Amino acid sequence: MTAGLRVAVTGATGNIGTSVVSELDADDRVGSVLGIARRWSDFSTPKLELATVDVAEDDLDCHFSGVDAVIHLAWLFQPTHDAVTTWRNNVLGAMNVFRAVARNHVPAFIYSSSVGAYSPGPDGTPVTESWPTHGWPGAAYTREKAYLERVVDTFERDNPDIRVVKIRPSFVFKKEAAAEQRRLFAGPLLPGKLVRPQFVPLVPDISGLRFQAVHASDIADAFRLAAVNPAARGAYNVAAEPPLDADLIADVLGARSVRLPAGPLRAVLAAAWRLHLVPASPDLFDAVQQLPLMDTTRARVELGWAPRFTAVEAIEEFLEGLCHGAGMSTPPLEPSSADGRLREVATGVGERP
Repeated sequence: MTAGLRVAVTGATGNIGTSVVSELDADDRVGSVLGIARRWSDFSTPKLELATVDVAEDDLDCHFSGVDAVIHLAWLFQPTHDAVTTWRNNVLGAMNVFRAVARNHVPAFIYSSSVGAYSPGPDGTPVTESWPTHGWPGAAYTREKAYLERVVDTFERDNPDIRVVKIRPSFVFKKEAAAEQRRLFAGPLLPGKLVRPQFVPLVPDISGLRFQAVHASDIADAFRLAAVNPAARGAYNVAAEPPLDADLIADVLGARSVRLPAGPLRAVLAAAWRLHLVPASPDLFDAVQQLPLMDTTRARVELGWAPRFTAVEAIEEFLEGLCHGAGMSTPPLEPSSADGRLREVATGVGERP
């Protein structure tokens, strides 16, 4: 019998999932990790056992029986043109996970929420975990995250013997996720190799737009701490400093920021999205403008979490990965290829089939 905690991780082969598996693998308190993903991968670590499972369709009882903690990360960002598909996978799939956790009396459940679950906040004043989580109603991603906050609250009420943790990350970056994030949000027309200082002279500065970021290994450390610490409960905001704006990103690129109104940029994005030239919807653009900054005091003090990378270092690593088409040997993180770009143009969907 394997000593130590047995932890199941859904979405184990994605941006956050691969980092969570690696962090758990390095913790002596964890004996084994069950990675759950929709598509097979040769991603491996010494403690990892990988299972090909669709959380929205498959029976999870045989996978959750006997585990000490479930970390739910599985999420489908695309297709933004088909909100029913993302709702079925993200919301109904999560509810399938919740029910299986309850049926198997898993002692701890850690759910990946998001800054996108929060209602618009006060300008410049970071919000704590008590801020309302009604999301931004216009975008599918924020609607789904906000809805699931209510579902998790109900799950926690109905299952008092299960320790429930909600991690609310900011934007999550690492070099190996650059190809995936280019596919999911920017689309096939972005020449990633040209996103470097000598080729980007200007960065658009949209009034009031600031956002937080965190390195994937740092957010993974928060999930690890939540899994192994029996005192961890409730919600935790997780983000690194400093908040990013156009001036900071321009500094990273050796460029200058130029103030532009949001309206014309949104109109261009909306037209490109309708033509399937970019996968990120204009509704998501609206939602990002409404995101509050998060106060991370609770994660630092009560969870004992501290980032190893600044937000600037996280975005620098992502941009380096974008330049080199970086990725990993998992279906979500697989580096871009010429035939892959052709499929993106043909379908308008950033995710690989």
